[in-house]
Amino acid sequence: MSHAARARSAYDRAVAACGYAGVDRAAAELVPKTPTGRAAGALRLSARSLDALSASAPDAAPDARCARNAAAAAALAAQVAHSVDGSEAALRALRAALTASQAAAVAAGGSAPGRDPSLNSAADDAEELAVAAAREAGWPVVSCSTTRRTDPSASPPVPPP
Repeated sequence: MSHAARARSAYDRAVAACGYAGVDRAAAELVPKTPTGRAAGALRLSARSLDALSASAPDAAPDARCARNAAAAAALAAQVAHSVDGSEAALRALRAALTASQAAAVAAGGSAPGRDPSLNSAADDAEELAVAAAREAGWPVVSCSTTRRTDPSASPPVPPP
């Protein structure tokens, strides 16, 4: 999976978790003071980053940073969604989102940012697991870019309560 695909997948998870929690991008605050405002702001910034990413030539370091930022936005969104639904599935999805964010950060850093195959593979695997956990929690991840082990038809989107 490319950094761009991982970034889109993480953004899709953030959208799903925010949608589940009833968070709209319009709730973004200039100076976020609430978890909802932070999640909405992160979602809005991720969308802008993805637009810039799609308009630029592939470059491992900035692409990996975009994937890292999208994964961080998805982790914020997962925290808000978990606060709405404190189920075990939501907790697993939150933990998977945090793990994916950490793996994306590691892949984007180091002496060869975005270019270490083993770190990129670990970030890809963590992203795939985060997508699966989000779906199991009922967060409707719809246009996910991961396909190696995650079968979108295995867990259809569930509308938020």
